[in-house]
Amino acid sequence: MKIHVDLKENGYDIIMEHGVLANVKDYVDLNRKVMVITDEGVPLEYATSVVAQCAEGYLHVVPQGEDSKSLSVFKEICEDLLEQQFSRKDCIIAIGGGVVGDLSGYVAASYMRGIDFIQIPTTTLSQIDSSIGGKVAINLDEVKNIIGAFYQPKIVIIDPDTLQTLPKRHYINGLIEALKEGLIYDESLFNLFEAGDIYKDLDQIIEKALYVKKDVVEKDEKEQHLRKILNFGHTIGHAIESYYHLSEYLHGECVAFGMLYFIENEDIKKRVLAIYDKLGIKASAPYDPDTVYGLLCNDKKAAHGSVSIVKVKEIGKAEIQDMKLEEVRALLKG
Repeated sequence: MKIHVDLKENGYDIIMEHGVLANVKDYVDLNRKVMVITDEGVPLEYATSVVAQCAEGYLHVVPQGEDSKSLSVFKEICEDLLEQQFSRKDCIIAIGGGVVGDLSGYVAASYMRGIDFIQIPTTTLSQIDSSIGGKVAINLDEVKNIIGAFYQPKIVIIDPDTLQTLPKRHYINGLIEALKEGLIYDESLFNLFEAGDIYKDLDQIIEKALYVKKDVVEKDEKEQHLRKILNFGHTIGHAIESYYHLSEYLHGECVAFGMLYFIENEDIKKRVLAIYDKLGIKASAPYDPDTVYGLLCNDKKAAHGSVSIVKVKEIGKAEIQDMKLEEVRALLKG
């Protein structure tokens, strides 16, 4: 399957095909220097398979986890590129989840003011969401994605077979982003979660989620308005994630917590909670409201005493609103 993301000169294809990891050379020019970046949690054979297809391939492995989205690891990779004399004609390939994609993309956007960047996502979260749309970033201290850029990949190559090695918790973690996309934009995607089999319907879930992301990004590449709906659940979710030092709960789990604050229809909320139960995830986590509020005030969407939030009042439709920070504080305190 091929989906084209139409962003004029920044446009690119998304290729989804079982077993495509063995044939990356058919879609990408590998006759140049290629830095393959992955992390210790990704099966090494994924990266070595791609390096073997390169005329001059290099491998850089970073530690697994959010701590790798840091200035120090960013610097380490840039130094590696410089040592290997990478030029603007060369490229970076990210093989892994959202951490690897975000980090590698920000390196690619920064090194020599931009070199080619290819995404090969290997988790449900990255295949469904983070590898598409060009948001690349690193964290500063415990504030997520506060340093970054919009930098589109040259191509996104998705091999669903890589999901077979994911632990169940990480597999479900990414599916929450697809559930989010159903809630805000595509009722048929939501219905797959409610009435379908998430394992048998996985290819269809990924495809529908990709079309949501494609459509939204094409209409608003730089998040001026419509693309903000993709932040549904993230405003409070990111703050809870930071509260737990980016380690106790996974990103999708925190988004699941955050979404419930902004579903005003009780019937929809009950249906969402039933899906959470089906997925085996919690609906909330304990936290200190004042601490989470303080972390939320550092959010990129917070300014001048208010924050941009997304509400769902009807499945498949989202509303963007500005909410006073004091109102958010009240929500957090219940």
